[in-house]
Amino acid sequence: MSAPTVFVARLAGAGVFDPAGERIGKVRDVVTVPRTAASPRVVGLVVEDRGRARVFLSIGRVLSIGGGQLIASAISDRRFRQRGGERLLLADVLGRTVTLRDGSTAVLEDLSIAERGPGEWEVDELFLRKPKVGPFGKGPTTLARWNDVRHEPDADHDTDHLLASLEELPAADAASAMLDLPEQRMMEVAEDLSDDRLADILEEMNEDRQVQILNGLEDIRAADVLDQMEPDDAADLVAHMTTERAETLLELMDPDEAEDVRMLLAFGADTAGGLMTTEPIILASDGTVAEALALMRRHEVAPALAAAICVTLPPYEAPTGRYLGMVHFQRLLRYPPNERVGTLLDEQIEPVLTSDTAAEVTRQMAAYNLVSVPVVDTAGRLVGVVTIDDVLDHLLPADWRTQEEPQRG
Repeated sequence: MSAPTVFVARLAGAGVFDPAGERIGKVRDVVTVPRTAASPRVVGLVVEDRGRARVFLSIGRVLSIGGGQLIASAISDRRFRQRGGERLLLADVLGRTVTLRDGSTAVLEDLSIAERGPGEWEVDELFLRKPKVGPFGKGPTTLARWNDVRHEPDADHDTDHLLASLEELPAADAASAMLDLPEQRMMEVAEDLSDDRLADILEEMNEDRQVQILNGLEDIRAADVLDQMEPDDAADLVAHMTTERAETLLELMDPDEAEDVRMLLAFGADTAGGLMTTEPIILASDGTVAEALALMRRHEVAPALAAAICVTLPPYEAPTGRYLGMVHFQRLLRYPPNERVGTLLDEQIEPVLTSDTAAEVTRQMAAYNLVSVPVVDTAGRLVGVVTIDDVLDHLLPADWRTQEEPQRG
């Protein structure tokens, strides 16, 4: 089945409904960010809510688009404010004149957006109208891709180029690039980055810089960024804030995300509970190899988490029912798709307790060459996993991200 494609001009004014069918607003625009070697990425929509306020709806909260309407899990109460790197397709892009490869010009009358993966949308085709040939009627139309035409630069070209570069770089490199900027410029760029991208970059910075950047953001924006971070990284960051600021942001966060962060804050930083992430891949014992591999393939799953699945009794969200065992990716590849994962448990791997020290966790991972180790509470319920990157972050000096690489002799 082909990926859904939506024409933006037809999307304007479309109703936005929650999963229960209640109307919660209508679409006013589509928000994109530029990319250096690809068409712009869609990050969200501008929605006019029932109070006629214009708010931002992240594209990740959109469940379906079609039939002249849109279904979303929820809309934010954060008023929309356009950032420097963002472009509104209806307000900023439609109606512009572009130059085609043959040197002729055309007016961009409409364009489509297409879903490339779960929550991943981008600009697809441009609907262009060329100048009319005679005195009557309209000019001929044609379709083109974003990179097949030349777009006239605007005053924000340099900012757009920087933001596009940061979108394309690995998060660690983007963090280094931001830290090289003058402090005021760094804060301006942080304001202009999308929530999920800023979250990725913050996870690669030391705590002092994380706190500095987050304290420079409005409370609601800062909470949205924390929502996009891995729970263990968000907990580490919140722990370095003042008690008042931390509680303010936790109250503004998504309740489920805030609950995970509060749980992690209850553990000591030098324990398995303090190191773990609360979002491992979890499956029932009667789940199949095919189901396990499908969960591992999800684009939002970090590589270290995708190295193994945890098998438990219900419920299947941390804290789960009783922990049964772990199955590694390589073992899954050796068995047919319909094999039950409960028959493939690695009996050598013992879980660690939330109270076990970081040193104990490190020794177990080293002894068994593990990428991740499960963490259970005193009742034997799975509450998370410690991954190799969590351990490395703990073992390395606090300023390792800002230290220069040694000279190669």
